[in-house]
Amino acid sequence: MEMKSLAASLSENAYPGRGIVIGKSEDGKSAVCAYFIMGRSTNSRNRVFVEDGEGIRTQAFDPSKMEDPSLIIYAPVRVLGNKTIVTNGDQTDTIYEGMDKQLTFEQSLRSREFEPDAPNLTPRISGIMHVENGNYSYAMSILKSDAGRDSGCNRFTFAYEKPFAGEGRFIHTYMSDGNPLPSFEGEPEWVDIKGGIDEFTSLVWENLNEDNKVSLFVRFIDIETGKYEKAAMAFSQAIALEGDQPARYIAYAKALEKLGERGKAVEALETAYSLNPSTVVLRHLLEIYENAEDFENIEI
Repeated sequence: MEMKSLAASLSENAYPGRGIVIGKSEDGKSAVCAYFIMGRSTNSRNRVFVEDGEGIRTQAFDPSKMEDPSLIIYAPVRVLGNKTIVTNGDQTDTIYEGMDKQLTFEQSLRSREFEPDAPNLTPRISGIMHVENGNYSYAMSILKSDAGRDSGCNRFTFAYEKPFAGEGRFIHTYMSDGNPLPSFEGEPEWVDIKGGIDEFTSLVWENLNEDNKVSLFVRFIDIETGKYEKAAMAFSQAIALEGDQPARYIAYAKALEKLGERGKAVEALETAYSLNPSTVVLRHLLEIYENAEDFENIEI
């Protein structure tokens, strides 16, 4: 197996579905994980990540447009002591509860199978990171149908005991776009991990397909202390922005600012202000200018 460029692996696949990247930072100091979701339907695109304790959960961007919460509303990331669990579904809770009862990662998943969304039969992909006393290891799992047949479940677990700096593994639900969507095949891809949390977040986000990307979560955990940096999160316009709802432009602007795209964030807020010239929008604009130390615009 040859190491791949994570940027190339993402940019060359228009629809990898949901994906997990786990590895070690370039400087060797941090355990790294990223989780992203993509979507094509209004229901699957109507999602953002929100913080929930030490983890995150998905939430409807616009509750009024939520059609079916099953399979799309769940906690992708939870923390159990020195273990961080990241998955593409509600098996996060299954792993958390199983390991809390002294089951292993693999044993905890024995009660689960691929998702019941025929004809795709989307695989359940999961990862777990163990950081303790300056040591770091991780594992990944995929539960998938047997060649697209719903009568059998194939289970694969991959364990990585001593990760190398600047390297990681990438697993995703689909090999590519299609009808039905073809399930991931083989071992998790061996990929490079570049930069700190902001650079890495931007690399992943910018190389996901513009039309299909929905939300991204990234976490760096200090291997020596077990402490983690504040999560970096981003989301695309979950659904088409409608002219009569400035709140959506405000939410979009916040996500753009987190990615460092201040110009686009300002444009979104200016649109919101043109729809509703309120002090709320002006306050958000002021915050962006203050964060960027743009004192000329602050005075304006």
